[in-house]
Amino acid sequence: MVTGTKEVTPEKFRDVLRHVPTGVTVVSALAPDGPVGLAVGSFVSVSLEPPLVGFFVAKTSTTWPRIEPLGRFCVNVLGEDGEAVSRAFAVSGGDKFAGLDWRHSPMGSPVLDGALAWFDCTAHQVSEAGDHVFVLADVHDLSVRPAGRPLVFCHGTYQRLVTRKA
Repeated sequence: MVTGTKEVTPEKFRDVLRHVPTGVTVVSALAPDGPVGLAVGSFVSVSLEPPLVGFFVAKTSTTWPRIEPLGRFCVNVLGEDGEAVSRAFAVSGGDKFAGLDWRHSPMGSPVLDGALAWFDCTAHQVSEAGDHVFVLADVHDLSVRPAGRPLVFCHGTYQRLVTRKA
């Protein structure tokens, strides 16, 4: 039995988690009516063999239900210049791809031009996780730009990494 603990309210939980930096990604897919995507800040490497990645999506998402039945998608890791892209994909509705250049991944999902890295995936397993679902995905192909730094979200705002001099 744990004693002396206080209740963890959603507000306190969110406030403390604001201090944990997260990478910023866009999960994209090609639906029959065109490209769809959503911003995700919970992308994680899961396994090297087999290559697996994962991310969490809010159950309230209106985009994930359009991507999930397709079974495949691309995770685009945004570079430090991707704040506007992240903001566009973080909102519900509208044409998030308006004005964006992209190309098809080997499996046909949108790879955003300027993405720092991308992972071409198929859904391995989707499971309940509180007010989110956890998407475990098989990686079939991937690539990275030869240079660049990731866009990071922390303290309620977008951050850019700074290289320290030794």
